[in-house]
Amino acid sequence: MKLRRPRSLGVALGVFMTIGFGLQLLGGPFQRRITGLQLPQSWIPSLRPTIKSCLARQQLVFLKTHKSGSSSVLNLLHRYGDKQGLRFALPTHYQFGYPKLFQASKVKGYHPQSSETQKPFHILCHHMRFNLKEVLRVMPSDSFFFSIVRDPAALARSAFSYYKSTSSAFRKAPSLAAFLANPRAFYRPGARGNHYARNLLWFDFGLPFPPETKTMRMIPHLPRDPNAFQLHTVPSGAGLRPLFQTITTAAANYEQPSSLAFSAFEPPSFIQWGLAWLDSVFDLVMVAEYFDESLVLLADALCWSLDDVVGFMHNAQAGSEQRLSAANKTAGTGEDRQLTARARAWNNLDWALYVHFNRSLWARIEQYGRSRLQRAVAELQARREALAKRCLMGGEALDPKYITDVRLRPFQFGSAKVLGYVLQSGLNQKDQEECERLATPELQYKDKLDAKQFPPTVSRPLRT
Repeated sequence: MKLRRPRSLGVALGVFMTIGFGLQLLGGPFQRRITGLQLPQSWIPSLRPTIKSCLARQQLVFLKTHKSGSSSVLNLLHRYGDKQGLRFALPTHYQFGYPKLFQASKVKGYHPQSSETQKPFHILCHHMRFNLKEVLRVMPSDSFFFSIVRDPAALARSAFSYYKSTSSAFRKAPSLAAFLANPRAFYRPGARGNHYARNLLWFDFGLPFPPETKTMRMIPHLPRDPNAFQLHTVPSGAGLRPLFQTITTAAANYEQPSSLAFSAFEPPSFIQWGLAWLDSVFDLVMVAEYFDESLVLLADALCWSLDDVVGFMHNAQAGSEQRLSAANKTAGTGEDRQLTARARAWNNLDWALYVHFNRSLWARIEQYGRSRLQRAVAELQARREALAKRCLMGGEALDPKYITDVRLRPFQFGSAKVLGYVLQSGLNQKDQEECERLATPELQYKDKLDAKQFPPTVSRPLRT
């Protein structure tokens, strides 16, 4: 990489950070990853039994991002691996040393000195800050890598209520609106828990943060993108159309509005370089606002059936559906529109991630076929509704005060109530077991897998 002589200390810091990041990413482990966006031939969704022409993928790496619907994905991975007898790479507790970067040594049962004889891991899926080099010490390089992103405006609303007691920036602010009106009054980089308060997705993906300097040189061979994107939020399954519309502008005069822009402190070339690296590592990145569509594409990529990905929402906060509905109705007007714009501007790196992976999701949808996808989504939702009627008291998630079974009561954290499930009475044994798997929260399911994979030497009660 040919670099011009730095003109300032800020430029030098940016150059050294970029080179260091590049050496880490372009090392041996990076070169073994294959770029995604190539869809295998697989089943065609229909009401008839599934017909497969491929082998199911069973070595998976899921980057569980915060407040993006990832707990629901985790549940389907728990259930699939549990039923198939697969071996999970489990943390000693519930996270892999987060918010520190992932280290292979944090995986329970990982012994590098005896790697030739130890049993392989099939699924790595619990909370971590992504670190590819260390992940590849645990998982094969040809594993299927995937994750999920969410609109930074919706993520900010959820994170503020959930992490208000954890983030010093959120704790000082009387409301999210007050925080976003003047975030610098509350936010201090590096302060305890403040990674939750800005660009949380970018942080979870393990990407470096560019130095705040307007003079940082652009990275070669990654030209400025002359397209800005305007989002239009559409509920999942409500008719397929992209979340963004493209607005073409002259490259020479390109300057994104503050509500949509990459900040002047983070050159688009730096951001595009990080996104290009993510494209080379991750085979699929789901989008929370198109959760069901993403599940269908996931099943297709893994050569799984719809029954393997159908499930219930987990770790949802009370009122989240109502807030989403209200936001959709008022997205073009007033206070909510201003809050959304400010949240996207403050979380500009997350906004770049979100726009980028919306685009890649819709590229996959076009390749898969919109009509075909609509049929599969309708079938997925019909199966979920049937399971809810058969399994759940009231057919939906309930306030935790109604959940007396500690095995099914979700962990309560933050100011908002986390909803859970109560099973129907009188279920036969087979339905009881299936419904329990569907309704079990992530912490209890992790304990269940831990006890199964590492049986205690002495009898003791299951930790919850």
